[in-house]
Amino acid sequence: MTATHNTNCTAPCACVLYLALELGASNWKLAFTVGLGQKPRLKTITARSTLSLVLEIKAAKKRFGLPEDAPVLCCYEAGRDGFWLHRFLLAHGVQNQVVDSSSIEVNRRQRRAKSDRLDAVKLVEMLIRWHNGEHKVWSVVHAPSVEQEDQRQLHREMIKLKAERTAQTNDGAVSEQSQLCGCLSLSD
Repeated sequence: MTATHNTNCTAPCACVLYLALELGASNWKLAFTVGLGQKPRLKTITARSTLSLVLEIKAAKKRFGLPEDAPVLCCYEAGRDGFWLHRFLLAHGVQNQVVDSSSIEVNRRQRRAKSDRLDAVKLVEMLIRWHNGEHKVWSVVHAPSVEQEDQRQLHREMIKLKAERTAQTNDGAVSEQSQLCGCLSLSD
């Protein structure tokens, strides 16, 4: 059993829940904490499950002894999921930062262990540093509007259509080839 440190929320800035999201294709790793001295609470949820995300935020506030109206500061790396999650978090009162993944500092002199758990812990530590005024920790990405994001995704639709065309062409070629093989074996 892990010990929970009770946070004394007398100062307005002390009652902040920090959340870092490590977004994967099938799972999301969440890291919650209230400060640098606190061991992060790590949870895994199904990717794109917004209900699970909201429930985990509520559970983390309860676990750390924060009031329900305590502010939540969140971050995640820009990537395949786009900015729909950013808009969702803002609509639910979560202050979110989308971070440019290439701007995140790494130690290049030594080998580095890489896992979603370690990345989430590193992100939440950097979020705290960024919130405390160290703004050169990373670069924040400007979130485009819904219309601008849709315009940026046109190439993905083209790639999908080309893949479907190729699949249909290949299916047709396979069926022709199987018919020819059937005819050849009958004539032998």
